[in-house]
Amino acid sequence: MNKFIIVITLILAAVLTGCSQEGEAETKEKQVVKVGLNGSGVPIWEKIKEKAAEENIEIELVEFADYVRPNIALADGDIDLNAFQTVSYFDAFIKERNLDLAPVGTTLIAPMGIYSDKYEDVSNIPEGSSIALPKEATNMGRALLLLEKSGLIGLPEDFDGNGSIDKIEENPKNLTFEPIVAAQTPRVLPDVAASIINNGVAVEAGFVPVDDAVFIEDDTAQPYINIIAARADEADKEVYQTIVDLYQEEDVANHIRDVYNDSLIPTFVPLEKIGW
Repeated sequence: MNKFIIVITLILAAVLTGCSQEGEAETKEKQVVKVGLNGSGVPIWEKIKEKAAEENIEIELVEFADYVRPNIALADGDIDLNAFQTVSYFDAFIKERNLDLAPVGTTLIAPMGIYSDKYEDVSNIPEGSSIALPKEATNMGRALLLLEKSGLIGLPEDFDGNGSIDKIEENPKNLTFEPIVAAQTPRVLPDVAASIINNGVAVEAGFVPVDDAVFIEDDTAQPYINIIAARADEADKEVYQTIVDLYQEEDVANHIRDVYNDSLIPTFVPLEKIGW
């Protein structure tokens, strides 16, 4: 009789364990999240995709060829998250288009830098020198802020990153500024004391920004921190925060440094620091 009771007990325990495991499987049902990117971010997100799979999250990467459609697709519900833009661009875009989107996490900075063939330190740039900088509106303000941070110029206290060289209030070295197309900024280096070059343009020209720039943005350049964005009413979804947490782990930071040869700076800061 005792053996019979033991056998029945074991059978019941096995059944209950099976039910319990089945219940856990149901509660951990795979979640699918579509993430919109442009091509440059794919190597990072392939790693996030692998890590998310271990959390039973399937990430589908959706690539876009421009900087407009990823936000429109997000607002329309065609994708769940996107990760391709600075907070400065994002803020201006959602205001202009009246979109109800919000950041859910920070990712990296693609730093703009001051480069020179002639001087190893911006402080050595002599009076009356010429400085080239990108003329496009989205780049000009950023370049001016970088020049101010380097100590070469002064800007109004309320300067918000928008505006052209007429915003310069202090120019102690009487420098002259030559706005040119961003893609040309590396090519004019032999003709100027220094040139301000976008990250992507610098990399294409063969520079390693963190090594070759004589002055470079760091993680204090808050408007130019890149973000992961979601629809505002879903910004608190647990699965999205899990993805952000996976992104902001040290192995991903090392992956970014390795894959992009230190041309990108992993930047994981609270959303409050970027004005959200």
